[in-house]
Amino acid sequence: MSRTRRLDLWTVVLVLAWTVVGALLIYPLSSVFRASLIDAKGQVSLGNYVAVLGDPAYHRVIGNTILVGIGGMAGALLLGLTLAVLTTRYVVRGRAIVSTLAVIALISPPFIGAYAWIILFGANGIVRRFVMDLGIAMPPIYGTTGVILVFALKFFPHVYLITAGAFANVNRSIEEAAESLGASPRERFFKVTMPMVLPATSAGALLTFVLSIADFGTPRMIGRDLDVLATEAFTLFSAEMGSNPGMASTVSLVLIAISMAVVLLQRHASRRNVYHGNMIARIQPRRLAGWRSAALHAGTYLIVAIGALPAAIVAFYSFRLTRGPIFRPGFGLQSYEKVLYTIPDVVTNTLTFSFFAVVAIVTVGTLIGVLVARRRTGAVALLDGTLMIPYVIPGIVMGIAFIASFNEGPLVLTGSGVIIVLAIFIRRLPYAVRSSAAALRQVSPSLEEASISLGYSPARTFMKVTVPLIMPGIIAGAMLSFVTAMNELSSSLVLYVGSTMTMPVKIYLSVIDGEYGTAAALSTILVAVTATAVYGALRISGNEARSLV
Repeated sequence: MSRTRRLDLWTVVLVLAWTVVGALLIYPLSSVFRASLIDAKGQVSLGNYVAVLGDPAYHRVIGNTILVGIGGMAGALLLGLTLAVLTTRYVVRGRAIVSTLAVIALISPPFIGAYAWIILFGANGIVRRFVMDLGIAMPPIYGTTGVILVFALKFFPHVYLITAGAFANVNRSIEEAAESLGASPRERFFKVTMPMVLPATSAGALLTFVLSIADFGTPRMIGRDLDVLATEAFTLFSAEMGSNPGMASTVSLVLIAISMAVVLLQRHASRRNVYHGNMIARIQPRRLAGWRSAALHAGTYLIVAIGALPAAIVAFYSFRLTRGPIFRPGFGLQSYEKVLYTIPDVVTNTLTFSFFAVVAIVTVGTLIGVLVARRRTGAVALLDGTLMIPYVIPGIVMGIAFIASFNEGPLVLTGSGVIIVLAIFIRRLPYAVRSSAAALRQVSPSLEEASISLGYSPARTFMKVTVPLIMPGIIAGAMLSFVTAMNELSSSLVLYVGSTMTMPVKIYLSVIDGEYGTAAALSTILVAVTATAVYGALRISGNEARSLV
């Protein structure tokens, strides 16, 4: 009897989970696909695809997107792998500081990083003005090179945090065997060590590429004449406002296709020539001395310091006095006063939307996480795979999908805070699912079975036994969902109206309008709140920085 009740309980949860995913993920994306098939005359055709794929201007946009994706990925791999090798192969004093600075770079939204580099190297940038006064020509940061630089410095912590653990777990006996066979240090590294960490390296590369091509704020702020698919989709959507977003939807689907192609390529690469180590004889970090030690520490700290520099720059300039777009000599709370007295709603909106989204994420994500960890059926496996889609769907695409789905018909949500909450919810739901499922896989099912055998109902067993056991994973997932919800720009920029503006949207608009003091104050508040949430997540996860990614 209890077995039947348990089956019925989780069958209901499975049905509800598919209902949520269908309504907030599959249906909106299908609306984008349907909209892409409606041409300018209102007829069903492939005209939009012919226009996008046959127009040389769109070829340039697609090329720019792939270029900044590959460039950001290459830069992040170079910095992240270098940092991972240095910190795992050699004794670095203050590794906790290195991880902390890397996390600071990680949690700072990319558009804030773009804004900070504008302060330093923009047309009126402080460093650029100083260099120009010395008679040295220095171009501003705007353009393709600047976008790639920001992506590399923003996303390298993903590569570092993922690959550092893989490097630390390499079995040293394998490298010793290669050495005994006459392999040089260079050959050992590239022919023995790197194949061992290929899955982690390719995962980091995939993540940085997808994040780079999905980012909207950075190309918009410092790209200037650089058009990528994310910015083009927003421009087309703005032009098609009030009508069928056919071209915007088509461009969005091209962006999704590129993301999915890279995902499939990464999976293929990570499954070929897979090597395993027993992780017993781990490599012991070498201790360097003299100038080698000094160079090691200087290189290590320089990488993470540059990555964390934007957050420090923004915080510093949030206390500078301003007059419009110009920073004046002296310090004060002028910018914070403006935030508190003239635009407090954006702070309230951000906190409110993030709170309600996270409550829904934790509730639904925990239930789905239990399904994924405990039920081995085809429907559950398909649900788990479907929840990978939000990882590769750019926010601008999800925003357009929600507009296409909920702008008319029986359920009109556009212009409300509800649509922003729902967009954040479905985009961040996988975080809670993954964290709770991972925590539950470490708990023996016999504990739950014992509870049911003693007379507890499945629902009561879930609340009294399962939830307390996986609470650290639930809270960690909630904190990370809150961080990403607070920093959401792309989808919110499409979905917001005046009364539902959020902090990331206001920061972006402030930079565009030259209100640098306001942008700096809001950015500092945003980074401080997200840093506090990350600190909580790190404490709950045992200070394991890799849990962030």
